Amino acid sequence: MHARAAGGAGRPIEIKVREIGRLFHALDPLPFRERDLDSAVEDYVVGWARELPGDQSIEIIVHLPREEADRDEAGEIADAIHNYFAYRSQVTQSELKELFRIGRASVLIGVTVLATCFLLGGIADVLVGQSRFGRFINESLVIVGWVANWRPIQIFLYDWWPLARRRALFDRLATARVRVAPA
Repeated sequence: MHARAAGGAGRPIEIKVREIGRLFHALDPLPFRERDLDSAVEDYVVGWARELPGDQSIEIIVHLPREEADRDEAGEIADAIHNYFAYRSQVTQSELKELFRIGRASVLIGVTVLATCFLLGGIADVLVGQSRFGRFINESLVIVGWVANWRPIQIFLYDWWPLARRRALFDRLATARVRVAPA
């Protein structure tokens, strides 16, 4: 496979292959329309699509030798690419939902641990008093309580962004203009 992007705004992502089968995962037994793209092809297309402005439509040109471009399967390449990236978008959406589910559970756990630590810190103040050891126990419990909230904070402030961006990119690729050009 030879691949290049013409670069710049409005320029297509171009892929050149000697045979249609090289676009798809070699072990996938499904018909072309339902096959997974070859991982190198996916990485290449996704890498170049990331470089394009988010408001720009994407065009993918698949260059094939004339005899390959004339095969019936060549007419299914656009659908195969659209189906594949629509599927990847659905998978990424599921990952995002799972991340938020984990985040919600983590918040419940974190808040419970924090409240328990404050409660235990208050009990330690009563039992041990305001001595250095008592302050050590109290502050240690407060630190443990806040550390228990680190993961949910990380999830809801930072971890979801890359998944949402990847899903949006897959959505754009699922609607990209795809055409086959005889080489």
